[in-house]
Amino acid sequence: MSAENMAVTWFRSELSPFVHHYSDGKDQYGQQMPEYQRRTELLKDGLSQGNVTLKILHVRLSDEGRYHCFVQNGLFFEEAVLELKVAASGSAPHVSVEDYQDGGIRVVCRTAGWYPEPEVMWRDLNGQAFPSASQTNSQEANGLYGAETSAIIMENSNRNLSCLVRNTHLSQEKESTLFYISDPFFPKVNPWMASLGVTLVVLLGSFALSVYLFRIKGKCWSRKYRDAHKGFPSKPRTGTDLTLGLA
Repeated sequence: MSAENMAVTWFRSELSPFVHHYSDGKDQYGQQMPEYQRRTELLKDGLSQGNVTLKILHVRLSDEGRYHCFVQNGLFFEEAVLELKVAASGSAPHVSVEDYQDGGIRVVCRTAGWYPEPEVMWRDLNGQAFPSASQTNSQEANGLYGAETSAIIMENSNRNLSCLVRNTHLSQEKESTLFYISDPFFPKVNPWMASLGVTLVVLLGSFALSVYLFRIKGKCWSRKYRDAHKGFPSKPRTGTDLTLGLA
C-alpha cells in the first residue's frame, strides 16, 4: 500500500510538537520540536511501497529513546513504536609503558569517545584474559565515555599483551598490541647489593646486641660498686665537722 498520500507523523511522547511530519505530499515543519529542526528527513523513495523511514542527521546522545510512528489515511490509521539506541565507536586503544611497580613493569591502555561505556580487557597472545591491575571509566563533557586500564607484566610472565575495547551495541572491537618487552627493561637486584643488604642487617643487629650487653654490664658494675661501699659516708668530713673531746 502506497503512503504517498497519507499523513505520517514521527513523535516522541506527544503528537505535537513532533519530530517530523509529512502530509499533502510534502514535509511540514510548523510544529517541529526545536532540537530536531534541520536534522530530519522522511525518505521518499520508499513511500510508494508503504515505507515511511525517518532519517535523523547529526545524531546526538539525547536522540536515544522511544519513537512513535503514526500513519493516517482518512479514517484509517496505524501506530508503531520503536526504541532507538545510540552508539559511538571511539578511538583505537593507546598502549604505553609507564613505570615500575610491584617488581614488574606497569603498562597502561587508554581510549576515548565511546558510547555507551565500552568493555575493556587485556589479552595474551593466546587470546586468554590477562588480569588488570586497575580500571576506570569516565564520562567526558560531550557525554561520551573514556576508559583507562593498567596491567603489571612480570619478568616470568607473558610479555606480549593486547588491549581490546568492545562496543556491545555495535558489536565492534578495536585492539592494540604491546610487543615483547626484553629482559633489560625489567628491574634487577645485583648480587653484591643483596649481600650488602644482608651484611648491613647483620652489623646493625650486632651493634644493637653490643649496646644492650653494655647496658647490662654497666648496671651490674654500678650495683657491685654500691654494695662494696655501703656504710661509708658519701663524702669525707672536713675539720669544721669534727668535735674533739678534751681529757
